[in-house]
Amino acid sequence: MSFREEGGDDGRGDLKKPFLHTGSWYRMSSRQSSTSQAFRDGSVSVVLCVLIVCLGSMQSGFTCGYSSPTQSGITSDLKLTTSEFSIFGALANVGAMLGAIASGQIAEYIGRKGSLMIASIPNIIGWLTITFAKDASFLYMGRLLEGFGVGIISYTVPVYIAEISAQNMRGRLGSVNQLAITTGIMLAYLLGMFTSWRVLAGLGILPCTILIPGLFFIPESPRWLAKMGMMEDFETSLQVLRGFDTDISVEVNEIKRAVASASKRTTMQFSDLKRKRYWYPLLIGVGLLVLQQLSGINGVLFYSTNIFQSAGISSSSIATFGLGAIQVVATGVTTWLLDKAGRRLLLIISSSGMTVSLFLVAVAFYVEGIVSEDSHLYSIMAILSLVGVVAFVISYSFGLGAIPWLIMSEILPVNIKSLAGSIATLANWLTSFVITMTANLLLTWSGGGTFTIYAIVAAFTVFFVSWWVPETKGRSL
Repeated sequence: MSFREEGGDDGRGDLKKPFLHTGSWYRMSSRQSSTSQAFRDGSVSVVLCVLIVCLGSMQSGFTCGYSSPTQSGITSDLKLTTSEFSIFGALANVGAMLGAIASGQIAEYIGRKGSLMIASIPNIIGWLTITFAKDASFLYMGRLLEGFGVGIISYTVPVYIAEISAQNMRGRLGSVNQLAITTGIMLAYLLGMFTSWRVLAGLGILPCTILIPGLFFIPESPRWLAKMGMMEDFETSLQVLRGFDTDISVEVNEIKRAVASASKRTTMQFSDLKRKRYWYPLLIGVGLLVLQQLSGINGVLFYSTNIFQSAGISSSSIATFGLGAIQVVATGVTTWLLDKAGRRLLLIISSSGMTVSLFLVAVAFYVEGIVSEDSHLYSIMAILSLVGVVAFVISYSFGLGAIPWLIMSEILPVNIKSLAGSIATLANWLTSFVITMTANLLLTWSGGGTFTIYAIVAAFTVFFVSWWVPETKGRSL
């Protein structure tokens, strides 16, 4: 953790100072400078901050989408087998698991912005390694480095967004994280149709290359600054985020009370998670993030081109890009709905739609396996499988894509957020690794059987949300 027990006269004597503290440009002549005029409207300031940090989320999406359009090119050029390429796809998840383990502590020690800056470096190196790869070992190393950065980003971005957002905007702004991920996936699909796998990897460095300088133009999370005892920076950061003409005194006092309460015992251990006030929200956070991956979404996205080919769809690359575009639109709708309908209702609708659509795809694959490829029924089943996959992605984007990360950032108590958040993020990427590693092999075994397994998990998600997940709309952090 970033600080120990209270000490000194004001309770902050033993607080650690940030290893990397950037973005203090806005403190200088904040009310007089022409640059700061744009930040008088707090909503403009927060949205700009969200868009900048979500470049990291876009990088995550690009990493997820990269495998789909490049499989044939990479396996052909570097003479990889299906199993070897599956390892390549899954190694991003291995790296992400390592990043997830470190993410909470890194974000606590050097701040949310410093954490994103650290995460950007292995991402850039990883993409360059893949770009110039001469054999599988370079591919694997690059993929691991990408994954490590993505693991840190996947924890830090939703936490930063939740901590800078006003309570009535937290749902909409939190879902921008998932919107950026889906945009990254779509761009990987789109650019993969026109470029080689090496050029596509080279383009992968762009989001983090832009993110690094962008971090110098946004304030640090005010809640983190308050936890670190940097009260002057904390109030300045909050004022920039809410607008220079906004009275922030009520929110300042609320955050100070929350930090004071959390600081009574700040050195958390695994044994502390046995207490119900801690294990229950952790169970919900881990459960949602694990079920998100067990639904098979990464298997579908990583290998969507192959899935469409297996379904008999000739223009599989175009269909894959269309899938990415639809996902972006569906996530955009979710962004608008989150603070209106609430988290829990959207999760139930989302997982129900996923259950139906996955069973639809399973039936289509079962029927295709017993009829002739020249028959009219086979063509109908190919269309049915396409409709099912599209409906699955829409349903996923409608709730289960964005909301688990949002709920994790909202429901975890502040004094266990770094430890519990790392555990939840690790569980998510570990499950993603299993799904990514097995999806191609399962599809080779049985397309219908694979989607039946995913459908059963989606059906259980409906039950899990209905019984255990509380509504967090409007809840204070």
